[in-house]
Amino acid sequence: MLYQLYEAQRSMMEPFSDLAKVASKVYSNPLSTMGQAPFSQRTSAMFDLMNRLLRDYERPEFGIRTADVNGVVVAIHERVEVSLPFCELRRFKRFSDDLATLDTLKGQPAVLIVAPLSGHHSTLLRDTVQTMLRDHKVYITDWQNARNVPLSEGEFHLDDYVNYVQDFIRHLQGIYGNCHVMSVCQPTVPVLAAVSLMASRGEKIPLSMTMMGGPIDARKSPTSVNDLAVNKSYNWFESNVIYRVPNNFPGAGRRVYPGFFQHSGFIAMNPNNHAQSHYDYFQDLIKGDDASTEAHRKFYDEYNAVLDMDADFYLDTIRVVFQDFSLVNGTWDVRSPSGRLERVRPQDIKNTALFSIEGELDDISGSGQTRAVHDICSGVPESMQKHYEVKGAGHYGIFSGRRWRDMVYPQVKAFMLKHQPSKQDVAAGDGNGAIKRVATATSVEVNADTGAKVSRAASKRTTKAVANAAVQQETASSASAKPRKAARKTATKGT
Repeated sequence: MLYQLYEAQRSMMEPFSDLAKVASKVYSNPLSTMGQAPFSQRTSAMFDLMNRLLRDYERPEFGIRTADVNGVVVAIHERVEVSLPFCELRRFKRFSDDLATLDTLKGQPAVLIVAPLSGHHSTLLRDTVQTMLRDHKVYITDWQNARNVPLSEGEFHLDDYVNYVQDFIRHLQGIYGNCHVMSVCQPTVPVLAAVSLMASRGEKIPLSMTMMGGPIDARKSPTSVNDLAVNKSYNWFESNVIYRVPNNFPGAGRRVYPGFFQHSGFIAMNPNNHAQSHYDYFQDLIKGDDASTEAHRKFYDEYNAVLDMDADFYLDTIRVVFQDFSLVNGTWDVRSPSGRLERVRPQDIKNTALFSIEGELDDISGSGQTRAVHDICSGVPESMQKHYEVKGAGHYGIFSGRRWRDMVYPQVKAFMLKHQPSKQDVAAGDGNGAIKRVATATSVEVNADTGAKVSRAASKRTTKAVANAAVQQETASSASAKPRKAARKTATKGT
């Protein structure tokens, strides 16, 4: 019922938001009568702020059109490479007509960025993607708003998240032979589970994992987020924060943790800071400080755009990560797409380099929570492990902003490059294409789980969708192999 009341209130306030927007423009126009009245600039600023406080925020676009590669500007084409019910795998393909730059692009590492499913859209990592495009082939998970996923697509659990990540890794391995994985905040736990399960089955695992500000061991330096999860029972969360999607959305009837709840929680963590930020915005509007007002708009357009999470995923995360600490206790069993329960054993990871990153002032994932990954990944040699604490950085500072670009990114770039195989190593490999690699990864699962039934509709189509995408990639590569040399002379190439 609360969700329906929220939607009714939002619909009722929408005309007032539009009216405030119009009034702001009228009072700021020097050619209008109202624009020449006393205090018109202040009045315009008041209506502008009112519009921003009342309006509904939709998912923004990434909007990345170009990237700088060694001083050369290359074009970026964003596209959906794999589409699944609860997530899309987006690729940022780079194009250049400069042959030297093209050769550079082709030799750079492929990276899967696993964005958090914790209330915000993946566009929160826009700065992360933009920076990584300088030196990497970049893919990112774009999690869907659960209120837009029809009930016919089935449930979505934390186990399904783990299975999605595995299939996305296999997809990149099918194209490039292998890849690096970067996880930011919430996905550090399911990403570690995904790679652990692949290692336990004997599958090819990523070259490296970079884990940033995540609750690997939420018992260490608990924050207000951790305290809330510990002080309330599982049943309390299910009874008090889970609601059904109203009828005016495609996912009508789906049980979700609403995005507006999560947004309220974000604001409640630092209410004074947000109030001061809005007051500063009001003052900047009066002063005509366009640079500061535009920076405020960009930040809050992103910060205020939230999504609903499927109830099963949210509740699983509360229980597994923040109450039972199943990962670090070695008691986490994940259900595969074929219905078989598999124990998560991080100690089985042997050949994936491990890089953990924490912010000194992180108030969401406390100090030591991410670093704990090194304790449970005992099979990874010390020479392949690294930890970095970013001085003066809060949670968002480790993946966005000046500290990310100037302090964190150079470390990430160097770490991935150190564990990227040379061209000679690649040439000495099996050299097989996408079809064989995806088929091999799939056969490991099938052979181990013969006779088991698929338990969830969300996971049932995953392997098929990824395999189809890989086949398309292989077909396209084969079709273009012969004319490639001639085409390079006249056409723009991408990677």
